[in-house]
Amino acid sequence: MVKLHKLNGTEIVINAELIESLESGGGQETVVALATGNRYLVTETPDEVTQKVLEYRAKVNAGPKVVNPIQGYKREQS
Repeated sequence: MVKLHKLNGTEIVINAELIESLESGGGQETVVALATGNRYLVTETPDEVTQKVLEYRAKVNAGPKVVNPIQGYKREQS
């Protein structure tokens, strides 16, 4: 999830995994298009949104790795 700001200053939180494209609006706004079909006008530049998404993904991928419960297990012979 990334925090962005609408043109009126309202903070919104968007699921970074759903961002499909970013379009520079010509002025100081960026259009964020989501896979759901929703579109948001935000004050951040495309580069700023991209940086926030990269930071989010680095944070998510830096978490603890899934442990394999049978790794290192040796079956005893009877």
